[in-house]
Amino acid sequence: MTIFSDNRIIENIYDDIGFEDITTNSLIEDNKWAQAEIICKDNGILAGMDVAHYILKEFNLNMVSSYLDGDEIHKGDIILEFEGKAKDILMTERTILNYLMHLSGIATLVHNTCEKVHEINPDVRIACTRKTTPGLQKLEKKAVELGGGDAHRFKLDDCVLIKDNHIQVVGSVIEAIDRAKANVSFTKKIEIEVENLDDAVKASMFGADIIMLDNMNPEEIKKVLDTLKKRRLRENVIIEVSGGINPDNINEYAALDVNVISSGFITNSAKSLDMGLDLL
Repeated sequence: MTIFSDNRIIENIYDDIGFEDITTNSLIEDNKWAQAEIICKDNGILAGMDVAHYILKEFNLNMVSSYLDGDEIHKGDIILEFEGKAKDILMTERTILNYLMHLSGIATLVHNTCEKVHEINPDVRIACTRKTTPGLQKLEKKAVELGGGDAHRFKLDDCVLIKDNHIQVVGSVIEAIDRAKANVSFTKKIEIEVENLDDAVKASMFGADIIMLDNMNPEEIKKVLDTLKKRRLRENVIIEVSGGINPDNINEYAALDVNVISSGFITNSAKSLDMGLDLL
C-alpha cells in the first residue's frame, strides 16, 4: 500500500520533464527498447522502492527484479532491474534515483543512529520531528521507520503536542493541559513541551502523557528525572528529550533514563545514499 498522494509523484516527474525531454526526443526513436538497472554505490538501508514501483507502472516500464524497502543493501548490489521504452527510462531515471537516494539516505542514517544509541540504551526510541521536506513528510517519516526509528506524528491530528507558543497564548502549562483534556478525545495522548524543572513537575502532576524536555542539557535533564522519581511522578509519563541533539552528542542523552530521543537531524541532515542507473 502506498502512503503518498496518488498524483503528487507523477506531477513531480512531469514538472521535471516540462513540455518534453528535448534531448531524448531528438536522439532516440520512439520504439527503441532498453533494459536498465539501478546499482547501489554505498552500504545502507533501502527506502523509496514503493515510489519507484509506482513510477515504473505509470510509464509502462516492466520490473524484472528488485529489492524491498527496509532491505540492507551494499555497494555493487543491483537493487532494481526493469525494461521498457528507452525514452521513458531516460525521462524518469533522475526522479526515480532522487527519491531512492534521498529516502535511503534517511533510512540509513536512522539505522546507524539506532545502532549507536542502542549499544548504550537498548530501550530508548529514536524519533524524527516535523522538520521534513514539504510534500515529502509521509515518505520521509516512512523512511525513518524503515531505518528502525519512530515517526512521532505523521500529521497534526495524531496526538496533542502543546509547544511553547501554545503555552504563551494560553497562559500556563496547567491551563493548556486542562483545555486539551477537556476538548480532545480520550483516545489521543497529550504531550507537552517544557523547558524547566518546575513546568516538568506541573505537567506530570496534571496529567500529561508525554513530557518533552526541550533544549535542556544532560545535566538539567538528569535533575528533572531525579526530581520526578523522588516525587513518584516518573512512572506516570513518557519522557522525550529534544533540541540540539546531533550525532556528536546523542550518546550523552542515550545514557539518561529517557524513553524517546527526537531530533530533526535524521530527516533534514541526512546524506543521500549514492546510486546510479545504467542501461544494458
